[in-house]
Amino acid sequence: MLNRDSSPRTGGSTLQFSRLQGSRVGLERYHGIIPDWDRFITTCSTPLPTVIRANTLRIAPSELRTRLEEKGFTLVPYPGLPWLFRVEEDCVTKTIEHWLGLFYSQEATQALPVLALAPQPGERVLDMCAAPGGKTTQIAAEMENSGLLVANEPNGRRQQALLSNLNRLSVLNAAVTAYRGEMFPLGEKFDRVLIDAPCSAEGTLRKSPSLRDGATEATIRRLAGIQRRLILRGYELLKPGGVLVYSTCTFAPEEDEAVVSFLLSSRDAHVEPLALPLPHSPGITAWNGEEFSPEVAGCARIYPHHFDSGGGFIARIRRG
Repeated sequence: MLNRDSSPRTGGSTLQFSRLQGSRVGLERYHGIIPDWDRFITTCSTPLPTVIRANTLRIAPSELRTRLEEKGFTLVPYPGLPWLFRVEEDCVTKTIEHWLGLFYSQEATQALPVLALAPQPGERVLDMCAAPGGKTTQIAAEMENSGLLVANEPNGRRQQALLSNLNRLSVLNAAVTAYRGEMFPLGEKFDRVLIDAPCSAEGTLRKSPSLRDGATEATIRRLAGIQRRLILRGYELLKPGGVLVYSTCTFAPEEDEAVVSFLLSSRDAHVEPLALPLPHSPGITAWNGEEFSPEVAGCARIYPHHFDSGGGFIARIRRG
């Protein structure tokens, strides 16, 4: 856990990590790659803001803002993202507008992978790890409920949450499948594939304080193996020239740049540098003595203090 020191230290943070137990790697391992470490630590110790995404399949963002502000809520749009609002009050999900599917509550960071994917109306799109459906419903909105959106989720309980959100937000162009992502059938090809991969989830530490001590090394290695299999299958499911977005909510380079670099070294694929409307850091090209492809510098690392959200990693990859 993070503990506040009673007295500031010159040149360092006033927040200290407790002694780590077992083989947990701890967030200190990222000290050298996270800019403005003190602000990162301070932000990680504060509650997440409430953020909602207007469901443009049902309502214009301006109309949603008007309806909620008439009920006493304060909505502040994010720069360049007129459909994403920070809400100063935390009870907005108890409104009828939420139950009617007029908006979806999510961290601001979680809206960015679909922005990087840039799905278009009429396309064939695969969301390989779809539950609980935040990104799936955002993709459907970008596609204007047209084309084909395959939402894949192998876990039965999580699939129920996915189906519930697809129904609540009036998604009509989605077909739900239940394959293990790395075994998704190769018969169909897609214009775009999103892999929001299972990960060690360190970037969600603001809502899961137990993650402040980091994941175990064994967990990171196990997940990195799964992620490599997922990204290979995602690539194989793309049409020539298709786009794959690989995202996580972890800081671990083994699960981020190393996975992308693995794909680049084994397939005809290239990273397309991201131009996101919110602050972020570039991908790193080396970690613990391992060199990655220089192209991974075009990926995006998002830290909680960038815009008061969760942490994450995003890569946009084009198949040759």
